[in-house]
Amino acid sequence: MDALYLAGGITLILFSASWLVDGASSIAKRAGIPDMVVGLTVVAFGTSAPELSVNIFSAIKGSSGIALGNVFGSNICNILLILGISAVIHPLPISNNTRWREIPFSLLAAVVIFIMINDRMTGSGAVDSVSRSDGLLLFCFFTIFLAYTFAIAFRGGIDTGEDIKILPAWKSTLLVVAGLAGLFAGGRFLVDGAVSVARIIGISEKVIGITIIAVGTSLPELATSAVAAFKRKTDIAVGNVIGSNIFNIFLVLGTTSLIAPLAPVQPVNVDIFITIFASLMLFIVTITFKQHIVDRIEGVIFIAIYGAYITYLLI
Repeated sequence: MDALYLAGGITLILFSASWLVDGASSIAKRAGIPDMVVGLTVVAFGTSAPELSVNIFSAIKGSSGIALGNVFGSNICNILLILGISAVIHPLPISNNTRWREIPFSLLAAVVIFIMINDRMTGSGAVDSVSRSDGLLLFCFFTIFLAYTFAIAFRGGIDTGEDIKILPAWKSTLLVVAGLAGLFAGGRFLVDGAVSVARIIGISEKVIGITIIAVGTSLPELATSAVAAFKRKTDIAVGNVIGSNIFNIFLVLGTTSLIAPLAPVQPVNVDIFITIFASLMLFIVTITFKQHIVDRIEGVIFIAIYGAYITYLLI
């Protein structure tokens, strides 16, 4: 039964996020908002909606392990597994903006959350946690990133790849309502199921969050990047993943910690280090060689590292 909650929660969240994006995008288009702006806001938010839904319920339930594991696991999965698979499908050229700005920004996000969560190490608190004041600071970083993204987009530096369809008003409204309701219900089912499964099989909530939940909530990014790589729209394949990683830390963890401070029950520094390592490895790969490409061999290496990390967690 708990496994059904897990599977059903993931499925409902994924469909609901798609409904919400389609409905909200159509409403925004009807209001005369340009496709590019919709792509950078509504659609970008939609790819992180599954993680946000899960984390909100994790915060309410007091399951910090799931909340933190979901974000770190999703970010690790995005770079090592999803970019790895995308590079195997088609080598990924990395643009200058992505190489020198977005990837370093995602690396900064991981370093910032490492500092925030290690209060005892930095001498800023007696208990390691992501506090509400940390959440506000994360929102400030998110606002800076969003402003930067819009500035680049309006200078013609970003292709969102979005072709927004205008739907009938009633259908758009129905999709938004159904999407929000589905995210609410799916998030609750998924968190409840994950907590129960973790207790039954004797592993930590953090591991469940990093593995099953993180991979499940990252399926929209996998679908988007894999299809973009197949169609050779490599900027979208890479930008989707890097943007999602930044959203996950600054927006998702920011929102979660405002609802309830996140005090990890299990150590998470290894997982943060892997998050930093994955971003750093991607940065080094893209600046070391003249072509600035993540090729198929590097994609296979990324996938192998992800497999080794998951194996380490489970043994």
